[in-house]
Amino acid sequence: MKDVPLDVSAAEAHLMNFLTVEGITGEERAIGEAVAAALQRVGVPAAAIRFDNVHTKIPLPTQTGNLIVELPGTRKGDRLLFSSHLDTVALCAGAKPMRRGDRIVTDGSTALGGDARTGCAVIVAMVETLLKHRLPHPPLTLLFTVREESGLHGARELDPKDLGGARMCFNVDTTHANMLLIGAVGQENWEVEIKGKASHAGVAPEKGISATLVGSIALAEAHRAGWFGKVTKPEGAGTSNAGVFGGKDRKAAGDATNVVTDYVHITGEARSHDAAFAGKIVAGYRDAFMQARGAVKNSDGEMAEVTFDSKPSYPPFHLDEKSPAVQFAQRAVESLGMTPEVIRSNGGLDANWLVQHGLPTVTFGSGQAEVHTVNEYVDVPEYLKGCRLAVVLATQE
Repeated sequence: MKDVPLDVSAAEAHLMNFLTVEGITGEERAIGEAVAAALQRVGVPAAAIRFDNVHTKIPLPTQTGNLIVELPGTRKGDRLLFSSHLDTVALCAGAKPMRRGDRIVTDGSTALGGDARTGCAVIVAMVETLLKHRLPHPPLTLLFTVREESGLHGARELDPKDLGGARMCFNVDTTHANMLLIGAVGQENWEVEIKGKASHAGVAPEKGISATLVGSIALAEAHRAGWFGKVTKPEGAGTSNAGVFGGKDRKAAGDATNVVTDYVHITGEARSHDAAFAGKIVAGYRDAFMQARGAVKNSDGEMAEVTFDSKPSYPPFHLDEKSPAVQFAQRAVESLGMTPEVIRSNGGLDANWLVQHGLPTVTFGSGQAEVHTVNEYVDVPEYLKGCRLAVVLATQE
């Protein structure tokens, strides 16, 4: 088993430090500065650290760009990229991390933010180990993205030229160090506007066109046709959801119980490892809404106006198990006495876009668990395995 000279106390301190810094998606300035400061403290020159300008391209308010760091190699070899994301979900706001045995937890009122502060800490601990022990390594680029949790925007909008010509990437953003994520679903988002007609629900309901009823019938039809939730068809498989059923400007649909609702806005998603099949799921929803439109008419024979739109959010990817990046990662896992397992994810992650940008990307874990819930915790021994794996990946020839 390979011996890695990891300073365990320092690695754990980096993690606790980052977990205390708030930085929900879109508000990553403070955590970006904290990671940059930690890198300088372990010996990275300030001149090697910069923020890009993706926040000016992201169609949502975003405080800062991706944090990018370039380290020169101390031996020859292809440049490697290590990545993780800076942001957390909103449920992590106000988190108060505390150590309980081999776990880091919260008080149960918020999520923790181990997704993916563990990844940020792993990369900083890796760099500290390389510099402190003068371990030979090829040129390295470090990438800490913004707005991963709200649409993978930092990875999507980055300029691949900013990555220094890296040949493969290792992304830290899952649970177990030995489980190598080499594929993930793609996602297509959809939204529908339903414009009905208001009337007094007690005096003349027949004169109205209920947008609520049209939307409800449509979702029931999508479910009946097998397009809602877990989707399994002869031609493919995937998942879908109608996530927000509301009105204008994120307000409630409808004004009062005695008024037939004249406007509903619904947003949803479809996911599949096959982009074309994700599109078929969305088409199933489109058909359902058009059928529902025809099913609801007022006393004058009028129907609602239904506008359905969709667009891809991120592409699926799948690396060949025999590809150089996957083989490289498997050898590193084995060198630490662990058994590598290759998996595919039903959730999107930065790797979806990094692969699209031409960088074969393998994602490995570092202890984050029960993410996006108030039960979230970090398994500290697993986190330390992730730290050691990162060091091996950075030094392996």
